[in-house]
Amino acid sequence: MPQAQLHVELLAHTPEPEKTCALAARTCYSGMEYEELKALVGEKDQSAFLRRITASGHLSVLEHASFTFFVSGVSRSLLAQITRHRIASFSVQSQRYVSLAEGFGYIIPPRILALGEDAVREFENQMAQMQAWYVGWQEKLGSGEGGNEDARFVLPNACETHITLTMNARELLHFFSLRCCSRAQWEIRALAQEMLRLCKRVAPVIFESAGPGCVCGPCPEGAKSCGKAQQIRELYKNL
Repeated sequence: MPQAQLHVELLAHTPEPEKTCALAARTCYSGMEYEELKALVGEKDQSAFLRRITASGHLSVLEHASFTFFVSGVSRSLLAQITRHRIASFSVQSQRYVSLAEGFGYIIPPRILALGEDAVREFENQMAQMQAWYVGWQEKLGSGEGGNEDARFVLPNACETHITLTMNARELLHFFSLRCCSRAQWEIRALAQEMLRLCKRVAPVIFESAGPGCVCGPCPEGAKSCGKAQQIRELYKNL
């Protein structure tokens, strides 16, 4: 199978996410009935109000907007990292029910690609060997989920997987603050950047200051800072 490439799609999101969050926030501070609140939010631009609310730290209202993504071309190594974000829902391609007997896609780390053709060929040969081991164990263990679930133990972290994931806007802001940082592992950083780019299209006010901690203030990494805060701010400003 060829090297897998990152692909991210925003499958679904709360309709008019910023209006939904604004209505939720106004519910807290207004005595209006629903129809009045709905009319107010519908008639007037809510950008300034949302900015005031988020600046005050009232972020719970952002939990009313959710975003669902389909992700492919990522490794099982990334899967181990992203599922640490527990305020999210994940559905992952199963190596128990999905046979990889015909071959599996895999991710080649950029540092290996940078070593040149010989290094890439060595890596690809290793993937082919693991594929052969996998098929060999399937033949010994029998077909079906029972054989798959034990044969998969010889598959590498590089093996490609597919993920459908859902997060609310508040958790996405937290996710981006950690995973967009230049100190985050390269693969999950690339995923986070693409997810943020898609979110900005549908909720530009909510996500206008999203990104690593240095986008809105001093770098939270302290002595471990990359020292490139200004370049990173420009990157996320134009994402």
